[in-house]
Amino acid sequence: MKKPLPRRTFLRAGAATLALPSLDAMLPCGLHAESKSKPPARMVLLHRGLGTYHPYLVPEKTGKEYVAPRYLKALEEHRGRFTLFSGVSHLGYPNSHTTSAATFTGVGPDGVARGDDIRNTVSLDQVAAEQVGNQARVRSLTLNSMGGAASLSWNRKGVPVPKDGNRASIYKRLFIDGTAAEIERETKRLSHGHSILDDMRGQLKSLHSQLGATDRERMELLETSIREAEILLKQEQAWIAKAKPKVNEPASKFSDKSSNWVESQNRWYGLIRLALQTDSTRVIVFGIGEHNNQGVPDLEIGHHDASHHGKDPSKIEQLARYEEKDYQNFAGFLDQLTETNEPGGTLLDHTQVLLASNLGDASAHASSNLPTFLAGGGFKHQGHIRFDEENNYPLSNLYLRMLQKFGVRTEQFGSSTGTLSELG
Repeated sequence: MKKPLPRRTFLRAGAATLALPSLDAMLPCGLHAESKSKPPARMVLLHRGLGTYHPYLVPEKTGKEYVAPRYLKALEEHRGRFTLFSGVSHLGYPNSHTTSAATFTGVGPDGVARGDDIRNTVSLDQVAAEQVGNQARVRSLTLNSMGGAASLSWNRKGVPVPKDGNRASIYKRLFIDGTAAEIERETKRLSHGHSILDDMRGQLKSLHSQLGATDRERMELLETSIREAEILLKQEQAWIAKAKPKVNEPASKFSDKSSNWVESQNRWYGLIRLALQTDSTRVIVFGIGEHNNQGVPDLEIGHHDASHHGKDPSKIEQLARYEEKDYQNFAGFLDQLTETNEPGGTLLDHTQVLLASNLGDASAHASSNLPTFLAGGGFKHQGHIRFDEENNYPLSNLYLRMLQKFGVRTEQFGSSTGTLSELG
């Protein structure tokens, strides 16, 4: 019987030493390295900009034994794997589309009181991304099918994180290895980027003594952006020579061309699942845009027009058809995650999936009673949890619970007043 190899074993080459990774030979006889591996925690934040028609979503009963309304019928196979929250919102927000920028930050109402000029704070995804660090190739992904809509992801200074709406370029970034010449050029580009940032920092330092308080605050935002750029550059440099994961799905499957929004949305979900499964990233934000009726037979008017239904039954039915398809696609995404097995469970078991909106009733632009789902992530899901629909429960309390479950040590996030305890 072979004696296990000591874990504290090094490869030596002159003055350099390299610690070996965990190997089967280092474990007690009969065990394998994969038996000790623990899948990483992931987080996916999904945003629907036009709320949801409340009567077709929220059950009368709480708990898991509810009778499924129209939209929840699409999610029947996942009953027990998610919690639907009713009676939650970011308290004090104005009734406006512009609150979408604060959906995942939960900034206090003073920060969103000025309409488009939102004084934002850090978003949920970016706090989670800080926890992950450089453990994955890409620190976080901010995906967008919303055109020119406001950003959903924000850094600690309230500066929007760039978003990417090109599936083909994201696929290439995650799964297509460059040639040796391309890698060399990219290495030089990253090195050049570092030199530029070093030079900028030196210039900023010399400017500080010449600036007033307001200008120094503005310069601090710029310095924060430079620090974040340096972190991303270092992460790219660390991963550039490492082979990207090989996947069976071809790039054509994630083409930016699609016949209608239903197909396009499913392609986004497929790409998100692939990014998580390959551990290319662990934190993703996806902005689901407004839809149109092109290429979908039973849709006769635009999504935005239908959402502002004014209680017109014909428009409500059109809105319901849009939303029903949204929830069917969401159910399909959960299908993908539950069908992807990992040590100790499925991809959904290890991924927090939040589906939220900045509007409750889009017809009234109402920022209260926000439709909010949380699926997977190892929580003890409760089916339907209802809070007071007149005096809503702070949505940031749920966000705080999500961060704590993710491994972030914090007692405060956004406008939280405590930690949601109902999920166990």
